[in-house]
Amino acid sequence: MTAWLTRISPDLRHPAARRDLRDITAVHRRVMSLVPDDLGDQARHQAGVLFRLDHTTTGPVLLVQTTMAPDPARLPDSYGTVQTRDITPLLNALTTGMSVHYRIAANASKRAWKGDNAGKVVALSGPHAEQWWQRKADTHGLTLRHMHTQPQPAAVGRATPVRHAITLFEGQAFISNPDQARAAILSGIGRGRSFGCGLLSLAPAP
Repeated sequence: MTAWLTRISPDLRHPAARRDLRDITAVHRRVMSLVPDDLGDQARHQAGVLFRLDHTTTGPVLLVQTTMAPDPARLPDSYGTVQTRDITPLLNALTTGMSVHYRIAANASKRAWKGDNAGKVVALSGPHAEQWWQRKADTHGLTLRHMHTQPQPAAVGRATPVRHAITLFEGQAFISNPDQARAAILSGIGRGRSFGCGLLSLAPAP
């Protein structure tokens, strides 16, 4: 499977960029504009679209992963700085025992089975979120070595009511199952994948 990663640094002077960053549903629409319009009801799945909004010291950075070649020309003029690279070589290079750095902004959550929230999906935090990520990593081809967690601003939709709690997990791991790890990169992990959750980034570690 071929995949591309597009890094967008929105220009906060651009009115469309400012509007998008206030509404995760607007970010979703902007991200989907990078792929063709005629993909049907499962367009995000068909194009393998995942994204993550990283909050950096120099401003927000939007990372968009697709399994179709993206078309940055469909972004508004002067929307921001855009860089795209083919990450297929990284996917192919994953091997058992390989040491990697990882980063994922995920919706750590579970469905409650008792109490006032019975039947509802509830967000996890602190040690419960860490345990959630440990379980997910184990079943997606990663053996964690180090973990750092940090709560992130929630993904909030204004035009469409959406709210997903987000925790950033990053650290080092070993690849225990390359096929599972590749599938996790391409498909994402956890809930909220249409709205900026679940994109797993890996990079070789020394």
